[in-house]
Amino acid sequence: MFNFTPLLGAHTPPTASQSLLELDGGVKVLIDVGWDEHFTVSELKALERQVPSLSIILLTHATPSHLGAFAHCCKNIPLFTQIPIYATTPVISLGRTLLQNIYSSTPLASTVIPADSLAESSYASGSSSLDPTLQFLLEPPTTDEIAHYFSLIHPLKYSQPHEPLPSAFSPPLNGLKITAYNAGHTLGGTIWHLQHGMESIVYAVDWNQVRENVFAGAAWLDASGGGAEVIEHLRKPTALICSSRGAEKNALAGGRKKRDELLLDNIRATVAKGGTVLIPTDTSARVLEVAYLLEHAWRKEHSINNSDSPFRSTKLYLASKNVGATMRYARSMLEWMDENLAKELEADEASTNRKQHKRNDSKQIGGRDNQPQSKTAGPFEFKYLRMLERKKQVDKVLSRPGARVILASDSSLEWGFSKEIFHRIAGDNSNLIVLTESYAVPDGSKNDKTSLGSLIWSWYQERRDGVAIETGTDGQNLEQIHSGGRELQIDFAARVALEGRELLAYQHHLATQRRLQNQVPLGNGAALESAADAIDETSSTSSSSSEESDSDRQGKALNTSAKVANLNRTKTGLNKETLGVNVLLRQPGVYDYDVRGKKGREQMFPFVSRRRRADDFGDLIRPDEYLRAEERDEVDGHDMRDGAFGKENKLGQKRKWGDAGLKDDNDQPGYGTANKRRQQRPNVTDLNGTTNGDMVTNDQYDPELEEMSDSSDSEAAEGVNGPSKVLFHQHSINAHIKIAFVDFAGLHDQRSLSMLIPLIQPRKLILISGSASETAYLANESRQKLVPTVLDPAVRAQYDVYTPKDGETVNASVDTNAWTVKLSSGLVKRLRWQNVRGLGVVTLMGHLAAMEVDQHDATDRMSKKRQKLLKDDAEESKARQTPSDGKVQHLAPILDVLPASITAATRSVAQPLHVGDLRLADLRKMLQSTGHTAEFRGEGTLLIDGLVAVRKTASGKIEVEGGGFALPDYPVKDAEGSFHAVKRRIYDGLAVIAGG
Repeated sequence: MFNFTPLLGAHTPPTASQSLLELDGGVKVLIDVGWDEHFTVSELKALERQVPSLSIILLTHATPSHLGAFAHCCKNIPLFTQIPIYATTPVISLGRTLLQNIYSSTPLASTVIPADSLAESSYASGSSSLDPTLQFLLEPPTTDEIAHYFSLIHPLKYSQPHEPLPSAFSPPLNGLKITAYNAGHTLGGTIWHLQHGMESIVYAVDWNQVRENVFAGAAWLDASGGGAEVIEHLRKPTALICSSRGAEKNALAGGRKKRDELLLDNIRATVAKGGTVLIPTDTSARVLEVAYLLEHAWRKEHSINNSDSPFRSTKLYLASKNVGATMRYARSMLEWMDENLAKELEADEASTNRKQHKRNDSKQIGGRDNQPQSKTAGPFEFKYLRMLERKKQVDKVLSRPGARVILASDSSLEWGFSKEIFHRIAGDNSNLIVLTESYAVPDGSKNDKTSLGSLIWSWYQERRDGVAIETGTDGQNLEQIHSGGRELQIDFAARVALEGRELLAYQHHLATQRRLQNQVPLGNGAALESAADAIDETSSTSSSSSEESDSDRQGKALNTSAKVANLNRTKTGLNKETLGVNVLLRQPGVYDYDVRGKKGREQMFPFVSRRRRADDFGDLIRPDEYLRAEERDEVDGHDMRDGAFGKENKLGQKRKWGDAGLKDDNDQPGYGTANKRRQQRPNVTDLNGTTNGDMVTNDQYDPELEEMSDSSDSEAAEGVNGPSKVLFHQHSINAHIKIAFVDFAGLHDQRSLSMLIPLIQPRKLILISGSASETAYLANESRQKLVPTVLDPAVRAQYDVYTPKDGETVNASVDTNAWTVKLSSGLVKRLRWQNVRGLGVVTLMGHLAAMEVDQHDATDRMSKKRQKLLKDDAEESKARQTPSDGKVQHLAPILDVLPASITAATRSVAQPLHVGDLRLADLRKMLQSTGHTAEFRGEGTLLIDGLVAVRKTASGKIEVEGGGFALPDYPVKDAEGSFHAVKRRIYDGLAVIAGG
């Protein structure tokens, strides 16, 4: 059984993705917790209803559309952090920096209290005179809390099957296996394969088959088979869940090289006139591809002597909060990127070693070498790209004259520095904004929230005010769309502290929500934990350690349940019927509970079994525990990245050499004078003070930006702590900026979808994450290629294409003919197993009959004990009428040895069966190891000893041609001849199963 429900992202613009998979036995898998750029809380209602029944959670990409709501769910939805979560290591690391960037950039990411909920609380507290349009905010998760939430995720590697652990309130997973494969869209992006019983499900949303500068292509095709077949585990699944985004988009002629040239030509045409180029991008995924391209383009132009390229006089910036941590993580995960990056790094290191060797030789001869030793510039060790993490730095850069290129987060232009930079440069016709992905076109409805990026994209498609034609380096025309001076209203959100009646209403709302949580009946162990979390919300001493063991959590739940019981007895009057079996814990003096007639958890003592954190290789360890202090991002809440960890000096505490031990006006550790900082600057590469090996040349060093980076930023000091609300300030501008588009989304197009889906051959195809037109187009194309043209309706019913909407459940189960039979002991003794690539294969032929089997075997003893608890007096009297030996006989299908009378007739009909797939390359190695000469002649033909030719057809059939014996003068290892030797080796590589 397999049911699929898209909670968010189906038949809608691809701004968020949430999918629910329901498997046999009540197993529920949630894939992605995406959020759109408006951070609307109402979009998470369907997700919140499913949390108490979830088994595991899987994450695919480190983008807002796939995990933007992760921190919100962990902080505001009970039980969410108790569900096992799985993702790849890059998704965990880059997702952490992404959410830290979001919550530090916009107040809208904090939970906006719904208006109806706030109105009820205001009326109850007597504050009904409050403005109903006010938007109160809950406390956002801190940086430490976000880091803690992501530390709960279990990291996985590509192509390694894993059996996940279920949540405490989930049914058994019954052998569920999950496997992550490279999706190619982002670093660590995942195509999930789920195997549960007979169901094989492939979840592939937002993937890219084309190799790029940084990201390798999606792992659909098997490289060992020549790249013409889909890998075995992803081939012919019972259901394929695929995104339809880009189904109507044609690939750019010229591929990746032409795309890169278009971006550089648009930048070159603008900076040559002294303009500013803004490239909105994300902060953790696709930014790596764009930043790598621009950095290497600047390196190439500066390496050419006597070059008049405008890039030599143009500054290059990357503006995003916490981008320094993102790049540090990227430098440590080169093995997750395209293999060409590792080769590039090795080539650079070899070139640097050769130069250093020559320099040492010249120094030994007697020459003087006063040049500084050059350090290898890795793929993400920027030499010309400057990182801006403070608003003051961005303002300083924009206030200076001259050409510049700025990459800024976010691509939606709804939060981050991209919105502020666009507001500053939109009024100048010499400036350019380069859109790197397509957006959803607003439909003009009242409820349609249009982002700034979507509005600019609609201007680009309309082309109402004309097109400016520029010439590229290859002589082709570049199109840049004029804005035409349109009036544009831009809203800026600001966080303001609550005061007076607003603060009182906010506190009363929190008290109401806390009381409602305490009133929830605790029906199982999971509810006990949620009640404990409600108590801990008001405690300032609650532990947030990511290493808290399961036994500690259970103890916390049991201890705090007594407090909740006291509150409920005084406020809600919970009785024994409401408490259920938990009355044994909640009320003192109660030691007995009648479980007759009860079901599920009501039959057992309310105890949550301890889950040991271990696998087949032993207890799990966390590598973070073994990091040195200087290798950690934070230690005890202090930033360790710039080596400036300085606790308050205590009496008798030693200080490092040169540490003055002083603090500035903002109670920050002192770093000496500005002159010392400038002297140390050539060894420091980032604007956030990290000594991470980035290469920054002297002409790129800016002492003013460095001072703003080292000093405490005023915007951090002005941050609002405590209860707050969000206010919007609207600014009106006349846009004259030019608009260009270069597709850097890195997603599948029409050609990739039409080619790969027929190769995958899914029985059921489910399309999500695309517009209505894209979904309908891809569904029609897939039905023509996937659904067979046979007339049998039963066969056609097994293949179908589904296009569900948000909240619509699709039954994508596939009927499989599978039965369970028992083997007799006589038949088991006759089995002859054969090994094929580590798998045991055997053929069975027997007589199926219904035989009497003892009811009291070992497999049924536990179930019979549970049934005894539910027996009434009538059943007990019936049990006394059973035979005296106490055995209950029942019929079961058993496969037994064939009778002698029909064995001969069956043997004549049965044909031998060959199991396995023999590769000619493996056959060549086996023959060469036994002394035969084997070499490939032509395509798909293997010639052995110059006499025998072996071919493999497209259907997998092996054809052997040649003589029966070897020539007298031809050396052969044994006397049986080449033909028989080849035939024997072929049979050794296959399992030949005889029907008899």
